[in-house]
Amino acid sequence: MSSNDRKTKLEYGDFQTPLALAEMVCRKLLELNVNPRTIIEPTCGIGNFIQAAARLFPSADKIIGVEINQNYLKEVRLNKLFFDERYDIWHGDFFQFDWASLVDGCSERLLVLGNFPWVTNSQQGTIGSDNLPKKNNFQRHIGLDALTGKSNFDISEWMLIQAVQWLQTRNADLAMLCKTSTARKLLSYINSKKLNLASCATYTIDAKKYFGANVDACLLYCKFDSSSQNYFCDVFSSLHSSECHRIGYKKNLLIKDIDSFNKLSNLYAVNSRTKWRSGVKHDCSNVMEFRKIDNLFVNGFGEAVELEETYLFPLLKGSDVAQNRINATNRYILVTQKFIGESTEPISQIAPKTWRYLEDRGQYLDNRKSKIYQHNPRFSIFGVGDYSFKFWKIAICGLYKKLDFRLIGEIANKPAIFDDTVYFLSFDSERVARKTFELLNSSPAINFYSSMVFWDEKRPIKSSILNCLNLTLLADLEYLTADARR
Repeated sequence: MSSNDRKTKLEYGDFQTPLALAEMVCRKLLELNVNPRTIIEPTCGIGNFIQAAARLFPSADKIIGVEINQNYLKEVRLNKLFFDERYDIWHGDFFQFDWASLVDGCSERLLVLGNFPWVTNSQQGTIGSDNLPKKNNFQRHIGLDALTGKSNFDISEWMLIQAVQWLQTRNADLAMLCKTSTARKLLSYINSKKLNLASCATYTIDAKKYFGANVDACLLYCKFDSSSQNYFCDVFSSLHSSECHRIGYKKNLLIKDIDSFNKLSNLYAVNSRTKWRSGVKHDCSNVMEFRKIDNLFVNGFGEAVELEETYLFPLLKGSDVAQNRINATNRYILVTQKFIGESTEPISQIAPKTWRYLEDRGQYLDNRKSKIYQHNPRFSIFGVGDYSFKFWKIAICGLYKKLDFRLIGEIANKPAIFDDTVYFLSFDSERVARKTFELLNSSPAINFYSSMVFWDEKRPIKSSILNCLNLTLLADLEYLTADARR
């Protein structure tokens, strides 16, 4: 494959659907009693979905395909299977096409079918692609979420939202292959905007087999009418499975297993007294992190430096927490502030060697790309407060696919500091920390969290989920249960 071909494949998120899979999808739609008069494939590629739909929906009056890639259109038009009065194949850019006029001109029983690009806006920006929607923070993330990456999205997510908008006032069906996480994001968007949705289901597909992609993917099926607002989704393990579990919204949160959650919903915290925090964010590990070798601190550049230990604290990374390496460490982190926004100028007087070190490598810290560092004191960090300096903590890594809580005390007579992949609670009292640790590892707590965590996500464990558990109520219940046993 030439470099131009590779760039084109990246630019268009180009995962052409094999004909066999397209036919399996159409057969599933037949099982679901989908019987369209008009079929639209908005990014038809080489036409496999159109070909499958034409064969399996013979009663469809019109089959419309739109495609931006002229080479694919040439291939479609050379295929004699498409020389039929039902076919209408157009050249068009999804982001410029007048979809409203096309959809408004279609009869009822409309099916929008296909496979949108599996690529993010940041990936396309990296390769200099213009194949993007107009840039805006369409998910309306605010504050740090908007500045630190949550506004990155799959192009297919944006395209699916447009398709949902087309179908809001009509009886229609949407069937798209996509990442499983994208399907859930679409459900979240529909719920947040209180859009119409009659029913929704996902059917897991083997993305490795069909696309050579190591991602969790599915067929997303949505049914629309002009009035229903059912914000749930039935999740099937395959296109052939008849068993499912239901995800949906409870307490304004997307729940992985509604039935399991309902059994423990009394443990949901409306206003949690405890607050899980994330570890320190600094975006410059070569400067801010060290390994202690003998009595020297060696930074990420391999430089042995002499620093006061005033602002140095033992560092536990997410992998350390997940793998239970929590009693000792040779990693250290420079913590320049006790709270967000605190002036860093006092370091120059309290620890002049540390200040000189920071100034000498200031270019690396000054060039940090994240906007959160703008208009803040020089050498600022984030994810720091009085909670960071308490000696007892319970921690869990957000990236690992297991509910493994760790009880962590002081290391080398200092409080442990975590990186920003870790969530933690902090305590002044060892007794309270140990009691809370027992509660978090109890069956009710584990089952409660398990009903909410989507393990296929990049960061399955989130502070928004951890903060949902009412630890005070759980402690009361555990006390009553123990008292009853006595």
